[in-house]
Amino acid sequence: MPAELTQITDKVHLAKTDLVNWTLVADDTGVMLIDAGFPGSRDDVLTSLRQLGFGPADVRAILLTHAHVDHFGSAIWFAAAHRTPVYCHADEVGHSNREYLQQASPVDLLAHAWRPRYLMWSVDITRKGALVRAGILTTQALTGDIAATLPGRPLAVPTPGHTGGHCSYVVDGVLVGGDALVTGHPLARRAGPQLLPGLFNHDEQGCVRSLAALAMLETDTLIPGHGDLWVGPIREAVRQATPG
Repeated sequence: MPAELTQITDKVHLAKTDLVNWTLVADDTGVMLIDAGFPGSRDDVLTSLRQLGFGPADVRAILLTHAHVDHFGSAIWFAAAHRTPVYCHADEVGHSNREYLQQASPVDLLAHAWRPRYLMWSVDITRKGALVRAGILTTQALTGDIAATLPGRPLAVPTPGHTGGHCSYVVDGVLVGGDALVTGHPLARRAGPQLLPGLFNHDEQGCVRSLAALAMLETDTLIPGHGDLWVGPIREAVRQATPG
C-alpha cells in the first residue's frame, strides 16, 4: 500500500506505511524530510512530496533520526542524484557513512525465521531493499546554526540507545521520535507506546534512559518511526513504553 499522508500541523505531515514512517516539514522556506524510508520506498517518498506540491529537487535537507536502512534508504538516492544535504547527530555520522553498522544482521533474523511473522516481515523488507549496505558519505552533523535555517527550525533531542547516535526532533510542537519510542511494529506483540524488540537495539539500557529524557518534553504529539500517531502527554507514552 502507498504511504498515507496526514497533516499534523500547518507545517508537519506524517507519511505512514505498514513498514516505516517518515515526516515532511514544509513552510515558506521549502520542504524537509525527517527520515526517508527504505531504498525501495523512493516512489512513496516522491508521491508524498508531490502531494504537498514539491519535487525531489525541492527538498532542502533530510534529517536522519538514525542510519538504519529503513530510515535512510531513499536518502541515499536523494544525496547522489540531487545532492540533497543529509544531516544527523554528530555521533551518528560514522554510522551513516557506513564506517560501521549497528543493525540486526540477516544471521540475527535467521534465528527467528521459524516464526511466521518474522519470516513474512523479512520477505517484505528484503523487497524494499533491507539488504542494501550503501552509506551516505556526504552526511554532516546537524548543528544549531544549521537547524535554524531549515524548515520548521527543528530542535534536536539526543536519544541514544537504539543506535549510538540516535536523535529525535521537535518541530512545530511535534516530537518526531524515530525508533526511540514507537507505537507499533509488524513484529510487536501489542499496539501502543513501546520500545522496539531488543534484537534491534544497540543499547537497551540506553533506550530506557532516552525514554526518561523524552518524558521531560512539553509536547502532546508523537510521530513514531513505526506505528500510529500518538496524541497525548509524552510522559504517558513513556510510562507505557518503559519496561516494567
